[in-house]
Amino acid sequence: MIDGKTASEIFDSIRQHVTTGALAPGETLPPVRELASELSVNRNTVAAAYKRLVTSGLALSQGRNGTVIKGAPSPLALEGSSPDTPLTDLSGGNPDPQRLPDLSSYFSTINKSPRLYGDAAVSPTLHAWAKQWMQDAIPGEGEIDITSGAIDAIERLLCAHLLPGDSVAVEDPCFLSSISMLRYAGFSAIPVGVDSEGMQPEMLEQALKNGARAVILTPRAHNPTGCSLSASRAAALQNIVAKYPQALVIIDDHFALLSSSPWHPVIAPETLHWSVVRSMSKTLGPDLRLAIVASDPATSARLRLRLNSGSQWVSHLLQDLVHACLSDKNYQRTLAQTRKFYASQQQKLACALQRTGLTHAPGDGLNAWLPLKSHSQSIAFMLAKAGWLVREGEAFGVNAPAHGLRITLSTLGDGDINKLAADIHQALKR
Repeated sequence: MIDGKTASEIFDSIRQHVTTGALAPGETLPPVRELASELSVNRNTVAAAYKRLVTSGLALSQGRNGTVIKGAPSPLALEGSSPDTPLTDLSGGNPDPQRLPDLSSYFSTINKSPRLYGDAAVSPTLHAWAKQWMQDAIPGEGEIDITSGAIDAIERLLCAHLLPGDSVAVEDPCFLSSISMLRYAGFSAIPVGVDSEGMQPEMLEQALKNGARAVILTPRAHNPTGCSLSASRAAALQNIVAKYPQALVIIDDHFALLSSSPWHPVIAPETLHWSVVRSMSKTLGPDLRLAIVASDPATSARLRLRLNSGSQWVSHLLQDLVHACLSDKNYQRTLAQTRKFYASQQQKLACALQRTGLTHAPGDGLNAWLPLKSHSQSIAFMLAKAGWLVREGEAFGVNAPAHGLRITLSTLGDGDINKLAADIHQALKR
């Protein structure tokens, strides 16, 4: 059934059989030696064809168990609330809508003159603000770019540096959108465990030693666990990435404007390609699709090529709106209050749980993470019976389920937090 004399011809033949259904999902391809003999070609030719099938996402290599045709990608869990639920929804990962700015109040202040092809991709006023803001985060001279959110930036950065099938070290558990992006972009995610101080150094070093060509790291308010890097952990990670200067280091500092945790540098002076991504989604709202990206000049040039081939730039109306808001002294005072509010939500839950006899270290960010020893479904069901909708943690696992519950705290009052803690205690007792 499979024919061809070159790796490209064999690949095309198998691809056609997958398209027509002659090769079904889950079906194992002939062993390399067997197919090479049947086609009278060198084994390396068949091996190259199989490797291309794997990197293109058509097949999955299972080592000694052979190469298997992949099925259609299964639907992945997405971030967001359930608007139709009758329960108190703590599953969405959203900021408190009441603490987002009224952006319409800034419409009258923004530049309304037409911006045309050939104009600067980054608004000069936002560029100047971002350049100053990013100075504490970058290890050397950097360039500023604007993308349509953090995931847009990370995907473009990876695609600019890596090839399909390349490995990327990521935190485990991991942000849902990052898992989805890596899977659909054709990259192989290498899970690196996290603890209360962030990504674990030994596991990162092993991932880089095993060939990871990039690392994505959340320095503060890690989603889903809420952990932030300690100074000692950041220094340990920096020492490790210094040993692998060719690896692309992406810092996803998505909670930068709202974090109660200090910034600790991770990018090493030896790192050749690096980028710090700071999204506006939690600060100004998820619908304002904009992230500020600081990168070394070479990485910035590659990112701009990726932007130029598609959207070219993020709307200057959005850029001007972001700058008008962030440069407003009144809004900066509101922002400081919001930062304290989210930190207090974490503290209040930790204290409420402690009163029930449960030990819980407060994290940073919008979410609290409750680790579990086994599958979270039964605990989530009991909390649902008590009126709470929480996010089951298994979907946040990279290659294996992550047992835990992620609970978004942004809209809870003090009474709600106390009741939630009591209900968690009851659910865990059963």
